[in-house]
Amino acid sequence: MQRRDRGIAQSLGLPLTKRVKESRVLLVGAGGIGCEVLKNLVCSGFGSLPQYYGGEIASEISDMRRPEIVVVDMDTIDLSNLNRQFLFRKQHIKKYKALVAKETASQFNPSVNIDAQSGNIFDDKYDVAFFEGFDLVFNALDNLAARRHVNKMCLAADVPLIESGTTGFNGQVQAIKKGVTECYDCNPKPAQKSFPICTIRSTPSQPIHCIVWAKSYLFPELFGTSEEDSADVTVTEVDNVEEVAKLRIEAEALKTIRGLMGKSEFAQAVFDKVFRDDIERLRGMEEMWLSRRKPEVLCFEQFAPSMDKSEDVVERGRALAMKDQAIWSLAENLAVFSSAVDALSNRTLASPGTPLEFDKDDKDTLDFVASAANLRSHVFGIPLNSEWEIKQMAGNIIPAIATSNALTASLSVLEAFKIMRGASFEQKGVSKLTISHVAPTHNYMVTNGKEGFMLGGSKMVFLNSRSTERMITTQNLVPPQPDCAVCSPVYAKLRIPSNSSATLQDLVTLLQEKLGYEDFSIQADVGIIYDPDLEDNLEKGMIPAGYIKAGNGFLTVVDEGDEGRVDLVLSTSFTPNTTEADPESGLQLMPEEISLPSKHKSVAESNGQAMTTTEATGDASKVAAHFNAKRKRDAEEEVVGAKKRAKADEEVMVVEDDGAILLDD
Repeated sequence: MQRRDRGIAQSLGLPLTKRVKESRVLLVGAGGIGCEVLKNLVCSGFGSLPQYYGGEIASEISDMRRPEIVVVDMDTIDLSNLNRQFLFRKQHIKKYKALVAKETASQFNPSVNIDAQSGNIFDDKYDVAFFEGFDLVFNALDNLAARRHVNKMCLAADVPLIESGTTGFNGQVQAIKKGVTECYDCNPKPAQKSFPICTIRSTPSQPIHCIVWAKSYLFPELFGTSEEDSADVTVTEVDNVEEVAKLRIEAEALKTIRGLMGKSEFAQAVFDKVFRDDIERLRGMEEMWLSRRKPEVLCFEQFAPSMDKSEDVVERGRALAMKDQAIWSLAENLAVFSSAVDALSNRTLASPGTPLEFDKDDKDTLDFVASAANLRSHVFGIPLNSEWEIKQMAGNIIPAIATSNALTASLSVLEAFKIMRGASFEQKGVSKLTISHVAPTHNYMVTNGKEGFMLGGSKMVFLNSRSTERMITTQNLVPPQPDCAVCSPVYAKLRIPSNSSATLQDLVTLLQEKLGYEDFSIQADVGIIYDPDLEDNLEKGMIPAGYIKAGNGFLTVVDEGDEGRVDLVLSTSFTPNTTEADPESGLQLMPEEISLPSKHKSVAESNGQAMTTTEATGDASKVAAHFNAKRKRDAEEEVVGAKKRAKADEEVMVVEDDGAILLDD
């Protein structure tokens, strides 16, 4: 045993150390938390493959069984990352985070196998089968959509997930397991704040209004998807109906200007449209400005003396964009605006049909939003901001604290030790379990005749900055919500040959014959594709119609009978091409045996705190009674302790804590 492993073995014990070294884990995200998690995983020896294992040579072990740490991240390193992402240095700027993180972390422990992949976790190659190849998944993401996606993929693959996040000085770590704990979507997340469309488009009064205008209106109308699909801007009851109609006409006129994209006059046409023509129309509405300052009209030509050639303006704008912590002047904002329009136009023309999306880490999109927002702020007499400040507002960024990231990452790995210690699943790496395991029947599980909490004693852990006496607080994991649309369904697989001509009717027949469905509907990414009153799609091919797609596509089967069963979610995947003579050329449901409990039974079990899995054994009622009794004893002991302390000092006042803070980011 290497010297570096002795301390770990003394802390964890040899059996758990062996499992850790020969585990296969996935880390999604290599940012602030991701860098710290990767460092901790490497230093703890996760994914260390010996040269020989059981007579097998390391090179002969298949990739799906190879103990390693797989890191997936699509971002590149930015200067602003260096103050908290310590695996990166200045020479790494513009390089992919995953690749550099592997290079740096490997120096801490060369025996650890790291597979760095610069990709989007939404890509088709990261399907359910990909997630099934891991013992554990770590989430270190900074956006809600990706978190929810990984949560769903782990549920479908039945792989434990450790979700983590920080907000300023606060942090959170949550262990998630299908059928055992709440999933990420069991608790509703705060709705994204939206603004009335008339405030954004006609009467802005704050910098954030101008930023939302540039991000959710101007940018998507020119280079992406229309504002009507944006969650940042909504039509509310306070909006003037006639004004909204006029604003939509303006948007249509802007779409016409897109025809000039790629030409030298495109930037000027956009500028004059939004900062001259649209502003002149607003100034003409006298009643709107009775108690407000009238906006100022800007014209591209007024800056012409300082811009002899468009090429010079573009180059000047690119140079100015590097000074992101300075507040640009009006002329400088125009130069950055022109250079951003040029860059985004080239990208759009290079990939026609693929709309661009705003990303705070995409320099071109950020330059466009920052310069356009500042120009509009000048028009309405609102203070200008630096690009650095605009990035925080446009990306909904709360300043990240390196210490919070480090603490949260450490807590994540500690929870991983617990999960691997009490896991009853078959390890995906080459390690073979050497101790007996009994699947959990409730909050307790039995291992080697000893009782313990589910997932090896994992808890929800919080960093709480409100008290310096107890910064880390915990909360017991709770059962899944019975009405959660993400984790309450049963997950299964639907396999189809890539050259199959199977129709929707074939799938309906398969579900009726194998699972006994009668009154039911089927939902795909495109919406409802079948129900008893919608039979128009039955003869359509599943693949040509786009009902089945490779990768991370799902079909949801909803039982609409009186005694309806829980929903069935089918992850779709293609199998190698087959011939008609092949008996497996049709649709195939996996596993062979699929049990669908009734919705009423599922709710009743949840209310009774019965957390079972398909492998559950033993008397759940006895375990539940034991758990409830212990929880009651703990509560009584806490009350007795509080009374003793109060008796010792009559002046002591006990104030109940408000509880733990649930964080999204």
